[in-house]
Amino acid sequence: MTWMDQVILVDEFDNARGSMDKMEAHQKGILHRAFSIQLINSRGELLLQKRARSKYHSGGLWTNTCCSHQHPQQPPEQTIQQRLMDEMGINTPLTFAYKFIYKTDLDHQLIEYEWDHVYIGYFDGIPVLNREEAEDWKLVRLDQLILDINSDPQQYTFWFKLIAQHPMIHEFARQVH
Repeated sequence: MTWMDQVILVDEFDNARGSMDKMEAHQKGILHRAFSIQLINSRGELLLQKRARSKYHSGGLWTNTCCSHQHPQQPPEQTIQQRLMDEMGINTPLTFAYKFIYKTDLDHQLIEYEWDHVYIGYFDGIPVLNREEAEDWKLVRLDQLILDINSDPQQYTFWFKLIAQHPMIHEFARQVH
């Protein structure tokens, strides 16, 4: 196990209180820090990825552009940019938008209990997928996304359904469109 397999444990106020193996944190449902990246193009469309079916949870589901956990030994900005490049082959500036806490049961008897830090950015290119992370991608308008989430919610990750409803994401999309 390396520090890259570790997550930052936090309290209910998002104060760091140590680290733990990523799988152990998900097996025990321990609160830890995560991040989710939302990229929107100049037409106001959100770039989604379909998680690889081989992922340790939520495989084959549509979700935000990129998501992962901050590494304990790296500044958040470094981890976030590195994961965006690793998963989607994208390098673009990102801005912190907001954070929220959630807890849910996942497949494979895992529990997601996270302080999710949401970042937003612009991107008008074509992603280069890491097939171990993402098996597909698509661009979707937020109004169409909300309709699809409401009619077919099991096709989307739990946390992304929460993010897609947040007013800040909708405002960001309006600003670029």
